[in-house]
Amino acid sequence: MTMTAEIVTFRLIEGSDTTAFRRAAADMEPLLRDAGGMIRRTLSVDADGLWTDHILWSSMDTAQAAAQQIMANPAAAPFMQMIDEPTAQMRHAMVQIQQE
Repeated sequence: MTMTAEIVTFRLIEGSDTTAFRRAAADMEPLLRDAGGMIRRTLSVDADGLWTDHILWSSMDTAQAAAQQIMANPAAAPFMQMIDEPTAQMRHAMVQIQQE
């Protein structure tokens, strides 16, 4: 199986508390781990306020199944509610090279 990168970019709803958002993002770890197949996650924000959630999954199937499972889970609400939904873009890409 080929590892899959899930790349989600978004902005927060204006006025969101970034500390609360980081806490809500960290609280997503059990949901991500329970979905199965998560290898690593990195969350970053650039100087213009564009956030990138980059998750490495064991396969495309696990990435897609996890996305559906997590979006339907009420425990994800604190994280999801701070994201400005119209700005969110998700894509999946097959990993070609991984370097540490």
